[in-house]
Amino acid sequence: MLQPLLKHQDALDFAPSPQTFASFVPGANVLALTAVRELAAAGGPDRFVYLFGSAGSGRTHLLHAAIAAAKEGAANAILASVRMLGEATLAEAVLVAVDDVHALDAEAQVALFDLYNALRAGNGRLLVAGDRAPRDLGVREDLRTRIGAMLAFELHPLTDAERAEALRGYATRRHMTLDDAVIDYLLARVSRDLRALTALVDRIDRAALEKRRAVTVPLVREVLQQDDGHGGSA
Repeated sequence: MLQPLLKHQDALDFAPSPQTFASFVPGANVLALTAVRELAAAGGPDRFVYLFGSAGSGRTHLLHAAIAAAKEGAANAILASVRMLGEATLAEAVLVAVDDVHALDAEAQVALFDLYNALRAGNGRLLVAGDRAPRDLGVREDLRTRIGAMLAFELHPLTDAERAEALRGYATRRHMTLDDAVIDYLLARVSRDLRALTALVDRIDRAALEKRRAVTVPLVREVLQQDDGHGGSA
């Protein structure tokens, strides 16, 4: 009877946890979080915000959180993929978010430039994220200039204490407990990228359920060894 139970709980327990403002640990990024909250709620004067930081700094989390918060307020908010950037309906949205602007190809850069102008001419708002400061973006100059005119925030990595807080909160939302020994073990041996850490917590949670064991350091060690055996990077 274990397998049917696991199949049922896959859908309930192992779906990705939503990325919301409540689940974001700001650390040194309080000002950025405040600005994005205000953007999502149309509560501030700035309609165009740019976030930049390394992978795992939380920029993607904030984009998802902003769109979710705006939708809760019944706003027409869209997290636009590269394929969507040329769609005319984006210009009618109240809030549009675009991630990884540094990786956009030439066609997508033109589409984002046009979208910026359309939203500026109307009452729309735009949240953009990339991995470097506006002056260092390798995009067409007119787009780089537009991004450079946005309210910009660099997202700073969390400290280990803040990562530990984030992991505890993430585990709590998954109805599991990570004691200090497990968290210390993870932070000492695994990538500091919070996305990688939370993905690992998901795998640990699944292993604990499948093996019917508590989440302990030995169990975590087994999961890491299994990842290594399958070419995992953790």
